[in-house]
Parts: sequence; C-alpha cells; structure tokens
Amino acid sequence: MQVAIVTGASSGIGFGCAVKLAEAGMAVLGAGRDTDRLTDLAQAIGDPDRVATLAVDLTADDAPARIVDAAVSRWGHVDFLVNNAGVGSPKPLHETDDESLDYFLGLMLRAPFRLARDVLPHMGPGSAIINVTSTFAVVGGMRGGAYSAAKGGLTALTGHIACQYGAEGIRCNAVAPGVTLTPMVATRLEDERFRKINTEMTPHTRLGTVDDIASTVAFLCSPGGAFINGQTIVVDGGWSSTKYLSDFALTSQWVAR
Repeated sequence: MQVAIVTGASSGIGFGCAVKLAEAGMAVLGAGRDTDRLTDLAQAIGDPDRVATLAVDLTADDAPARIVDAAVSRWGHVDFLVNNAGVGSPKPLHETDDESLDYFLGLMLRAPFRLARDVLPHMGPGSAIINVTSTFAVVGGMRGGAYSAAKGGLTALTGHIACQYGAEGIRCNAVAPGVTLTPMVATRLEDERFRKINTEMTPHTRLGTVDDIASTVAFLCSPGGAFINGQTIVVDGGWSSTKYLSDFALTSQWVAR
C-alpha cells in the first residue's frame, strides 16, 4: 500500500489532497494545526487502517521528525510527500516586518525543506515530493512580499530535489494554484479590487476549486505522472499565462491613476 504525507491537511487544499489520495487507495498521514478539522479528515476518509493525523506546528524544530516518524512507525515507509501548508494575506515589501518575514519563510520554505530532508531516507524508487507553490512564484504578484519569496524559494527547491534525487527514482514537482475557492480566500474575494483582478483576468468561466488542485496533485502521484519531474504545473485557468481581460473589464469606465 502506498503512503502519503500531506501537510496543511486540516482545511482547504490540503484536506482535499488527503481525501483524493485516500480515494486512490493510499494510506494518508494528515498533518495540521486544527485538531477538530483533522478529526473531520479522518471521518471523511473513513478507513482507520488508512488514515492517521497529527496536530503539529510545522515551524517547530521537532515537527518534521515527528511527522515522518508517525508515518513510518505506522506503515513502514513513505511514497509521497505533499508540502501544502501555507498562510495568506501577505503585505508588500515595505510593509513587511521581520516577524512576518520569518513566519512566512519558516512555514512555507524552511518547514518543507526540512520535511523533505527527513522523509527522503524513507522513500524508494517511484516516490515523489509535491510542493504546492503559487502563481505568485510564477509572476511577481501585487502585495506578494514574503509570500512570493517563500513560494519562489520552494520552486527552486523543487528543481534541486528533482535533479539531485531523480536518478534514485524520486521525483519532485510543484503545483502552483491560482486563486482557489478555499476558506482562506473567501474573505479576500469580498474585496472588490481583489475579486476583479482574478475574475476579470481569468480566461475561464470560473475560479479554481480545491478539487482542481487535489486532482492535479493526485495525477502527479499516479502512474500517469511517473515521467514528470522538475516541473511546475500552474492550475489557474490561464490567469498567469495570458493577457486576458473580460468584456466587462474592457468596456468599463477607466479611472486615471
């Protein structure tokens, strides 16, 4: 039985990834902060033999070892690591204090780095690491700040892992979501400017869903993704790769800057 570790599994994309991988027949260790939501995850998977959860602060020094040990002691090995945990609402460079910088980098770069390092000895040929990054690691992104820096670093780490360990049969890829309908994003979509930037510049009929991202992660963990290594798959409906503007945006009255 294949075994996957998913971080940030108590909500949003991480929750969806954990359920999707379990539906593919894997055993899943879901790590997150919210004990109640992790209980919900275990219930959603519904098979006590194929699910374990661990409430943990990923930025803690002992967190990677605890997560890996929990999976290995339960199932003996790890096939897939999904580094998903993250935080939103960043500020631009000039508004970012050192405390915020350290937190963003600690959660979204240092923690994935250390977790990947700890899990590698327990992976064999056919294994893979999936790093969930962002379109803000692909394009600059207004107000990206420390978030862009962390996700950009994670993209570079993805390439290193793919190169360094690919010959051992261990792949590494990144999935870069655009704005995805999660609880973390819901409040931001209440901001008219944020909503327009994403809805009126996306050449698709909708914004992304958790299932869009989870399905891409599951594909990269499937036989169909077995020859994909060192890549970033952007899942944003074309937002970052086109110059699309909706009819509404093109016909609206422009206001001088």
